[in-house]
Amino acid sequence: MVELGYPGSYPSFTRALRDRELRPACPACTAGQHRESAIIDHPPGEETQLDWLELPDPPIGWGLSGPAHLLVGSLAHSSRWRAVLAESEDQAHLIEALDGVVRRLGGVTRYWRFDRMATVCHPGSGRVTASFAAVARHYGAGVRICPSRRGQRKGVVEKANHSAAQRWWRTLADEHALVGAQADLDRFCARVGDARPRRRGDGTRVTVAELAAAEPLIAAPTAPYPAVLTVTRTVSAQALVALRGNTYSVPPGMPGRELIVSSRLGSGIVEVATETGVVLARHRRAPDGAGAVIRDSGHVAALEAAVLAGFTDRAACRSKTRRPPSPAARAEAARLHGEPDPVAASGQVLDFAAYAAAVRPITGPGTAGTAGTAGTVEESL
Repeated sequence: MVELGYPGSYPSFTRALRDRELRPACPACTAGQHRESAIIDHPPGEETQLDWLELPDPPIGWGLSGPAHLLVGSLAHSSRWRAVLAESEDQAHLIEALDGVVRRLGGVTRYWRFDRMATVCHPGSGRVTASFAAVARHYGAGVRICPSRRGQRKGVVEKANHSAAQRWWRTLADEHALVGAQADLDRFCARVGDARPRRRGDGTRVTVAELAAAEPLIAAPTAPYPAVLTVTRTVSAQALVALRGNTYSVPPGMPGRELIVSSRLGSGIVEVATETGVVLARHRRAPDGAGAVIRDSGHVAALEAAVLAGFTDRAACRSKTRRPPSPAARAEAARLHGEPDPVAASGQVLDFAAYAAAVRPITGPGTAGTAGTAGTVEESL
Protein backbone atom coordinates (compact mmCIF):
# COMPACT_ATOMS: atom_id res chain seq x y z
CA MET A 1 0.00 0.00 0.00
CA VAL A 2 2.94 2.35 0.61
CA GLU A 3 4.22 1.58 -2.89
CA LEU A 4 0.77 2.43 -4.21
CA GLY A 5 1.04 5.88 -2.61
CA TYR A 6 -0.62 5.49 0.81
CA PRO A 7 0.95 8.17 3.07
CA GLY A 8 -0.49 7.24 6.47
CA SER A 9 0.66 4.91 9.26
CA TYR A 10 -0.25 1.29 9.78
CA PRO A 11 -2.75 2.01 12.66
CA SER A 12 -4.46 4.61 10.50
CA PHE A 13 -4.68 2.10 7.67
CA THR A 14 -6.26 -0.63 9.82
CA ARG A 15 -8.64 1.88 11.40
CA ALA A 16 -9.80 2.92 7.94
CA LEU A 17 -10.38 -0.72 7.06
CA ARG A 18 -12.60 -1.16 10.11
CA ASP A 19 -14.52 2.06 9.53
CA ARG A 20 -15.28 1.10 5.94
CA GLU A 21 -15.94 -2.56 6.83
CA LEU A 22 -13.57 -3.74 4.10
CA ARG A 23 -12.31 -6.87 5.86
CA PRO A 24 -13.87 -10.16 4.65
CA ALA A 25 -16.36 -11.47 7.21
CA CYS A 26 -15.52 -14.83 8.82
CA PRO A 27 -18.74 -16.74 9.65
CA ALA A 28 -17.03 -18.76 12.40
CA CYS A 29 -15.67 -15.69 14.19
CA THR A 30 -18.84 -13.61 13.85
CA ALA A 31 -21.25 -16.39 14.86
CA GLY A 32 -21.71 -14.94 18.34
CA GLN A 33 -21.82 -11.26 17.31
CA HIS A 34 -24.80 -9.13 16.24
CA ARG A 35 -27.25 -11.98 16.62
CA GLU A 36 -30.54 -12.33 18.37
CA SER A 37 -30.47 -13.66 21.91
CA ALA A 38 -33.05 -14.80 24.41
CA ILE A 39 -33.04 -15.01 28.20
CA ILE A 40 -32.96 -18.65 29.29
CA ASP A 41 -35.54 -19.53 31.89
CA HIS A 42 -34.02 -21.13 35.01
CA PRO A 43 -36.61 -22.65 37.36
CA PRO A 44 -35.82 -22.47 41.09
CA GLY A 45 -33.49 -25.24 42.25
CA GLU A 46 -32.82 -26.38 38.68
CA GLU A 47 -29.19 -25.54 37.96
CA THR A 48 -25.89 -24.48 39.51
CA GLN A 49 -23.31 -23.08 37.12
CA LEU A 50 -19.66 -23.68 38.06
CA ASP A 51 -16.45 -22.33 36.61
CA TRP A 52 -12.77 -21.89 37.51
CA LEU A 53 -11.36 -18.38 37.80
CA GLU A 54 -7.59 -17.76 37.81
CA LEU A 55 -6.48 -14.99 40.15
CA PRO A 56 -3.05 -13.54 39.27
CA ASP A 57 -0.42 -12.24 41.69
CA PRO A 58 -1.51 -13.93 44.95
CA PRO A 59 0.07 -12.72 48.22
CA ILE A 60 3.60 -14.02 48.78
CA GLY A 61 2.62 -15.57 52.10
CA TRP A 62 0.37 -18.08 50.34
CA GLY A 63 3.45 -19.88 48.97
CA LEU A 64 1.99 -20.37 45.48
CA SER A 65 4.31 -20.48 42.48
CA GLY A 66 1.55 -19.37 40.08
CA PRO A 67 -1.92 -17.86 40.20
CA ALA A 68 -4.51 -18.76 42.79
CA HIS A 69 -7.57 -20.67 41.63
CA LEU A 70 -11.15 -19.88 42.57
CA LEU A 71 -14.06 -22.25 41.93
CA VAL A 72 -17.17 -20.10 41.55
CA GLY A 73 -20.65 -21.62 41.78
CA SER A 74 -23.83 -19.65 41.09
CA LEU A 75 -27.50 -20.60 41.39
CA ALA A 76 -28.89 -19.92 37.92
CA HIS A 77 -32.34 -18.84 39.17
CA SER A 78 -31.48 -16.44 42.01
CA SER A 79 -27.85 -15.69 40.90
CA ARG A 80 -26.58 -16.23 44.47
CA TRP A 81 -22.92 -17.21 44.19
CA ARG A 82 -20.27 -18.62 46.46
CA ALA A 83 -16.62 -19.46 45.75
CA VAL A 84 -13.77 -21.48 47.25
CA LEU A 85 -10.03 -20.85 46.87
CA ALA A 86 -7.81 -23.75 45.77
CA GLU A 87 -4.13 -24.32 45.04
CA SER A 88 -4.70 -26.05 41.69
CA GLU A 89 -7.44 -27.21 39.33
CA ASP A 90 -6.88 -30.97 39.45
CA GLN A 91 -9.83 -33.23 40.14
CA ALA A 92 -9.18 -33.66 43.86
CA HIS A 93 -9.05 -29.90 44.42
CA LEU A 94 -12.14 -29.51 42.21
CA ILE A 95 -14.07 -32.00 44.36
CA GLU A 96 -12.97 -30.32 47.59
CA ALA A 97 -13.87 -26.85 46.29
CA LEU A 98 -17.16 -28.14 44.86
CA ASP A 99 -18.13 -29.56 48.24
CA GLY A 100 -17.36 -26.19 49.83
CA VAL A 101 -19.43 -24.30 47.25
CA VAL A 102 -22.41 -26.65 47.67
CA ARG A 103 -22.44 -26.27 51.44
CA ARG A 104 -22.07 -22.48 51.23
CA LEU A 105 -25.00 -22.27 48.79
CA GLY A 106 -27.16 -24.29 51.18
CA GLY A 107 -27.67 -27.45 49.12
CA VAL A 108 -27.52 -29.16 45.75
CA THR A 109 -29.56 -28.28 42.67
CA ARG A 110 -30.85 -30.88 40.25
CA TYR A 111 -28.06 -30.21 37.75
CA TRP A 112 -24.52 -28.87 37.69
CA ARG A 113 -23.36 -27.04 34.58
CA PHE A 114 -19.67 -27.01 33.60
CA ASP A 115 -17.73 -25.99 30.56
CA ARG A 116 -15.54 -28.61 28.89
CA MET A 117 -12.92 -28.96 31.61
CA ALA A 118 -10.90 -32.18 31.46
CA THR A 119 -11.49 -32.98 35.13
CA VAL A 120 -15.24 -33.29 34.47
CA CYS A 121 -15.65 -34.54 30.90
CA HIS A 122 -13.77 -35.52 27.77
CA PRO A 123 -13.26 -32.13 26.09
CA GLY A 124 -13.70 -33.48 22.57
CA SER A 125 -16.98 -35.31 23.04
CA GLY A 126 -18.38 -33.65 26.16
CA ARG A 127 -19.05 -37.03 27.77
CA VAL A 128 -18.71 -37.01 31.56
CA THR A 129 -15.75 -39.04 32.84
CA ALA A 130 -16.36 -42.12 34.97
CA SER A 131 -14.45 -40.64 37.91
CA PHE A 132 -16.56 -37.48 38.02
CA ALA A 133 -19.81 -39.38 37.40
CA ALA A 134 -19.21 -41.08 40.75
CA VAL A 135 -18.87 -37.65 42.37
CA ALA A 136 -22.16 -36.43 40.87
CA ARG A 137 -23.89 -39.61 42.05
CA HIS A 138 -22.58 -39.04 45.57
CA TYR A 139 -24.21 -35.59 45.70
CA GLY A 140 -27.32 -36.57 43.75
CA ALA A 141 -26.86 -34.08 40.91
CA GLY A 142 -26.89 -34.46 37.16
CA VAL A 143 -24.13 -32.97 35.01
CA ARG A 144 -24.71 -30.70 32.04
CA ILE A 145 -21.84 -29.71 29.75
CA CYS A 146 -21.87 -26.43 27.83
CA PRO A 147 -21.70 -26.65 24.04
CA SER A 148 -18.32 -25.83 22.60
CA ARG A 149 -17.65 -22.07 22.31
CA ARG A 150 -20.91 -21.10 23.96
CA GLY A 151 -19.78 -19.12 26.98
CA GLN A 152 -23.12 -17.30 27.19
CA ARG A 153 -24.79 -20.57 28.16
CA LYS A 154 -23.41 -20.11 31.66
CA GLY A 155 -23.62 -16.35 31.77
CA VAL A 156 -24.76 -16.23 35.42
CA VAL A 157 -21.48 -17.61 36.73
CA GLU A 158 -19.50 -15.50 34.24
CA LYS A 159 -20.97 -12.37 35.84
CA ALA A 160 -20.07 -13.78 39.26
CA ASN A 161 -16.50 -14.28 38.02
CA HIS A 162 -16.37 -10.63 37.02
CA SER A 163 -17.63 -9.52 40.42
CA ALA A 164 -15.15 -11.74 42.28
CA ALA A 165 -12.20 -10.53 40.25
CA GLN A 166 -13.01 -6.82 40.06
CA ARG A 167 -14.75 -6.11 43.36
CA TRP A 168 -13.06 -8.55 45.77
CA TRP A 169 -9.70 -9.77 44.46
CA ARG A 170 -8.39 -6.36 43.38
CA THR A 171 -8.76 -4.96 46.90
CA LEU A 172 -7.67 -8.02 48.93
CA ALA A 173 -5.00 -7.02 51.47
CA ASP A 174 -1.60 -8.73 51.36
CA GLU A 175 -1.67 -9.66 55.04
CA HIS A 176 -4.54 -12.11 54.49
CA ALA A 177 -3.50 -15.76 54.73
CA LEU A 178 -5.20 -18.29 52.49
CA VAL A 179 -7.73 -19.28 55.15
CA GLY A 180 -8.31 -15.64 56.11
CA ALA A 181 -8.90 -14.72 52.48
CA GLN A 182 -11.55 -17.42 52.21
CA ALA A 183 -13.36 -16.04 55.23
CA ASP A 184 -13.16 -12.52 53.78
CA LEU A 185 -14.63 -13.79 50.50
CA ASP A 186 -17.51 -15.49 52.33
CA ARG A 187 -18.32 -12.20 54.06
CA PHE A 188 -18.18 -10.33 50.75
CA CYS A 189 -20.60 -12.77 49.11
CA ALA A 190 -23.10 -12.46 51.96
CA ARG A 191 -22.77 -8.68 52.43
CA VAL A 192 -22.52 -7.54 48.81
CA GLY A 193 -23.57 -10.40 46.53
CA ASP A 194 -26.75 -11.35 48.38
CA ALA A 195 -27.89 -7.73 48.69
CA ARG A 196 -28.19 -7.15 44.92
CA PRO A 197 -31.72 -6.12 43.85
CA ARG A 198 -33.82 -8.32 41.58
CA ARG A 199 -37.38 -8.35 40.26
CA ARG A 200 -39.84 -11.22 40.33
CA GLY A 201 -41.94 -12.13 37.32
CA ASP A 202 -44.76 -9.92 38.61
CA GLY A 203 -42.45 -6.91 38.90
CA THR A 204 -42.03 -6.85 42.69
CA ARG A 205 -38.56 -5.92 43.93
CA VAL A 206 -36.60 -8.48 45.97
CA THR A 207 -32.97 -9.22 46.77
CA VAL A 208 -30.80 -12.13 45.72
CA ALA A 209 -30.93 -13.47 49.27
CA GLU A 210 -34.74 -13.56 49.23
CA LEU A 211 -34.84 -15.37 45.89
CA ALA A 212 -32.22 -17.89 47.02
CA ALA A 213 -34.06 -18.61 50.28
CA ALA A 214 -37.09 -19.77 48.27
CA GLU A 215 -35.14 -22.16 46.03
CA PRO A 216 -35.80 -25.87 46.76
CA LEU A 217 -32.34 -27.41 47.16
CA ILE A 218 -31.35 -30.98 47.97
CA ALA A 219 -29.49 -31.34 51.27
CA ALA A 220 -25.78 -31.98 50.81
CA PRO A 221 -24.41 -35.35 52.00
CA THR A 222 -23.11 -35.48 55.55
CA ALA A 223 -19.57 -36.29 54.33
CA PRO A 224 -17.76 -35.06 51.22
CA TYR A 225 -16.84 -37.40 48.40
CA PRO A 226 -13.71 -39.28 49.59
CA ALA A 227 -11.24 -37.88 47.08
CA VAL A 228 -7.55 -37.89 47.99
CA LEU A 229 -6.06 -34.41 48.10
CA THR A 230 -2.32 -34.50 47.24
CA VAL A 231 0.22 -31.66 47.41
CA THR A 232 4.02 -31.41 47.42
CA ARG A 233 5.71 -29.80 50.41
CA THR A 234 9.33 -29.09 51.43
CA VAL A 235 10.60 -30.29 54.81
CA SER A 236 11.76 -27.48 57.09
CA ALA A 237 14.87 -27.50 59.30
CA GLN A 238 12.62 -28.45 62.24
CA ALA A 239 11.42 -31.61 60.38
CA LEU A 240 7.97 -30.16 59.64
CA VAL A 241 5.77 -29.94 56.55
CA ALA A 242 2.98 -27.41 56.10
CA LEU A 243 -0.63 -27.99 55.06
CA ARG A 244 -3.47 -25.44 55.16
CA GLY A 245 -2.08 -23.26 57.94
CA ASN A 246 -0.78 -26.12 60.13
CA THR A 247 2.50 -28.05 60.28
CA TYR A 248 3.07 -31.78 60.76
CA SER A 249 6.23 -33.60 61.87
CA VAL A 250 8.29 -36.11 59.88
CA PRO A 251 11.36 -38.15 60.89
CA PRO A 252 14.58 -36.08 61.11
CA GLY A 253 17.32 -36.06 58.52
CA MET A 254 15.36 -34.71 55.53
CA PRO A 255 15.55 -30.90 55.60
CA GLY A 256 14.93 -29.36 52.19
CA ARG A 257 13.53 -32.57 50.72
CA GLU A 258 10.20 -32.55 48.88
CA LEU A 259 7.58 -34.97 50.23
CA ILE A 260 4.02 -35.83 49.23
CA VAL A 261 1.36 -34.72 51.71
CA SER A 262 -2.06 -36.30 51.18
CA SER A 263 -5.41 -36.31 52.95
CA ARG A 264 -8.60 -38.13 52.08
CA LEU A 265 -11.54 -35.74 52.31
CA GLY A 266 -13.67 -36.47 55.36
CA SER A 267 -11.12 -38.83 56.97
CA GLY A 268 -9.41 -36.27 59.22
CA ILE A 269 -6.03 -37.96 58.59
CA VAL A 270 -2.87 -36.50 57.01
CA GLU A 271 -0.21 -38.77 55.51
CA VAL A 272 3.32 -37.76 54.53
CA ALA A 273 5.11 -40.03 52.05
CA THR A 274 8.14 -40.08 49.78
CA GLU A 275 7.95 -39.78 46.01
CA THR A 276 7.92 -43.57 45.77
CA GLY A 277 4.93 -43.90 48.10
CA VAL A 278 6.64 -44.90 51.35
CA VAL A 279 4.56 -43.45 54.20
CA LEU A 280 6.79 -41.62 56.70
CA ALA A 281 4.18 -40.12 59.03
CA ARG A 282 0.47 -40.18 59.73
CA HIS A 283 -1.26 -37.51 61.83
CA ARG A 284 -4.72 -36.39 62.89
CA ARG A 285 -5.57 -33.40 60.68
CA ALA A 286 -6.04 -30.11 62.51
CA PRO A 287 -8.68 -27.55 61.43
CA ASP A 288 -7.45 -25.45 58.50
CA GLY A 289 -5.80 -22.21 59.56
CA ALA A 290 -5.49 -23.19 63.23
CA GLY A 291 -1.72 -22.59 63.28
CA ALA A 292 -1.19 -25.90 65.11
CA VAL A 293 2.12 -27.78 65.20
CA ILE A 294 1.35 -31.51 65.23
CA ARG A 295 4.33 -33.61 66.32
CA ASP A 296 4.66 -37.33 66.87
CA SER A 297 6.44 -38.25 70.14
CA GLY A 298 8.75 -40.60 68.26
CA HIS A 299 9.71 -37.85 65.84
CA VAL A 300 10.41 -35.48 68.74
CA ALA A 301 12.74 -38.00 70.45
CA ALA A 302 14.52 -38.80 67.18
CA LEU A 303 14.99 -35.11 66.37
CA GLU A 304 16.41 -34.37 69.83
CA ALA A 305 18.81 -37.32 69.54
CA ALA A 306 19.97 -36.17 66.09
CA VAL A 307 20.53 -32.60 67.32
CA LEU A 308 22.44 -33.72 70.42
CA ALA A 309 24.56 -36.12 68.37
CA GLY A 310 25.65 -33.23 66.23
CA PHE A 311 27.07 -31.31 69.20
CA THR A 312 30.85 -31.53 69.89
CA ASP A 313 33.26 -30.05 72.41
CA ARG A 314 36.08 -29.90 69.88
CA ALA A 315 37.45 -26.44 69.37
CA ALA A 316 36.47 -24.81 66.13
CA CYS A 317 39.03 -24.70 63.34
CA ARG A 318 41.25 -21.64 63.52
CA SER A 319 40.69 -19.08 60.85
CA LYS A 320 43.57 -17.61 58.83
CA THR A 321 45.46 -20.93 59.00
CA ARG A 322 48.07 -21.30 56.25
CA ARG A 323 47.35 -24.35 54.10
CA PRO A 324 49.69 -24.38 51.07
CA PRO A 325 48.77 -26.49 48.04
CA SER A 326 49.70 -30.16 48.44
CA PRO A 327 52.03 -31.90 45.96
CA ALA A 328 49.05 -33.70 44.45
CA ALA A 329 47.23 -30.39 43.95
CA ARG A 330 50.29 -28.83 42.30
CA ALA A 331 50.70 -31.82 40.01
CA GLU A 332 47.05 -31.65 38.95
CA ALA A 333 47.33 -27.91 38.29
CA ALA A 334 50.39 -28.50 36.12
CA ARG A 335 48.58 -31.23 34.19
CA LEU A 336 45.66 -28.93 33.49
CA HIS A 337 48.01 -26.21 32.21
CA GLY A 338 50.07 -28.66 30.14
CA GLU A 339 53.22 -27.97 32.17
CA PRO A 340 55.76 -30.50 33.56
CA ASP A 341 55.11 -31.93 36.99
CA PRO A 342 56.70 -29.49 39.50
CA VAL A 343 57.32 -32.29 42.01
CA ALA A 344 59.16 -34.44 39.47
CA ALA A 345 61.15 -31.44 38.24
CA SER A 346 62.31 -30.66 41.75
CA GLY A 347 64.06 -34.03 42.03
CA GLN A 348 62.00 -35.31 44.92
CA VAL A 349 61.66 -39.10 44.93
CA LEU A 350 58.12 -40.21 45.48
CA ASP A 351 58.36 -43.85 44.32
CA PHE A 352 61.34 -45.81 45.78
CA ALA A 353 60.59 -48.74 43.52
CA ALA A 354 61.46 -46.55 40.52
CA TYR A 355 64.69 -45.53 42.29
CA ALA A 356 65.66 -49.13 42.90
CA ALA A 357 65.03 -50.00 39.25
CA ALA A 358 67.35 -47.17 38.25
CA VAL A 359 70.13 -48.39 40.62
CA ARG A 360 70.26 -52.02 39.34
CA PRO A 361 71.80 -51.32 35.88
CA ILE A 362 74.57 -49.26 37.46
CA THR A 363 75.58 -51.93 39.97
CA GLY A 364 74.97 -54.84 37.58
CA PRO A 365 76.29 -58.37 38.19
CA GLY A 366 79.85 -57.71 36.97
CA THR A 367 81.69 -56.73 40.14
CA ALA A 368 81.36 -58.22 43.54
CA GLY A 369 81.87 -54.99 45.36
CA THR A 370 79.24 -53.17 43.41
CA ALA A 371 76.86 -56.11 43.55
CA GLY A 372 77.15 -56.18 47.29
CA THR A 373 76.57 -52.50 47.38
CA ALA A 374 73.42 -52.89 45.23
CA GLY A 375 72.12 -55.56 47.56
CA THR A 376 72.70 -53.33 50.50
CA VAL A 377 70.90 -50.49 48.74
CA GLU A 378 67.94 -52.71 47.86
CA GLU A 379 67.73 -53.97 51.42
CA SER A 380 67.78 -50.43 52.74
CA LEU A 381 65.08 -49.51 50.27
